[in-house]
Amino acid sequence: MVFTPVPIPSRTQFVLEAVRHQILTGGLPPGQPLVEADLAARFGVSKTPVREALKTLAGSGLVVMSQYKGVTVRAVDAAMAREVYDVRLLLEPEALRRSVAAAAPFDAAADALVRAGAAADAAERSLANRDFHRALYLSCGNPLLVRMLDEVSDQAALVATVAWSADATWEREAAEHHDVLRRARAGDAEGAAGALHDHIARFVRGAFPDEAGDIPSPSRGEA
Repeated sequence: MVFTPVPIPSRTQFVLEAVRHQILTGGLPPGQPLVEADLAARFGVSKTPVREALKTLAGSGLVVMSQYKGVTVRAVDAAMAREVYDVRLLLEPEALRRSVAAAAPFDAAADALVRAGAAADAAERSLANRDFHRALYLSCGNPLLVRMLDEVSDQAALVATVAWSADATWEREAAEHHDVLRRARAGDAEGAAGALHDHIARFVRGAFPDEAGDIPSPSRGEA
């Protein structure tokens, strides 16, 4: 598939979003090499925006850069998923607690829930889910805490998409999201933080039990 080129200032962002979407829908499966020249031809751009996009994706954990293997799509296994979700369990409920204490309106979180419900595929749903969670912690008052959670957000989106391909639990999780948001908007900091912790822990327990090995890649049929 060949994409129509876009104006130069937005080409890097265009490639970034296109590659991210392909990764999150399985069009670019885990372990697949990402060759700059091939991607440049595919998207109708030069190698420079491709190179910059891949650097950004490496920083967010969706791709891996190796001196010997080049750039490849990040593989997802149970150990990687638990690492990502362990960070979230440690930091995200406390960040939400602080956001509620700061009387954040959480309008962006509500908008993200609407987008997740109307998503056309797993990638859109996963990115809306990411935006929902970010809106919960964005007003915590600690920029370093926000950056730490931002650093694992794309990896969490990939984990969620992979898990949903094996067991579509997102409708149940959406109900949990609404409960978290309701508590947060009511000013119940402890209740919202507790509900968020339970939500994250329940997801990772169900999707990645102790005996789990490699996690299946997202279904290409969702692309």
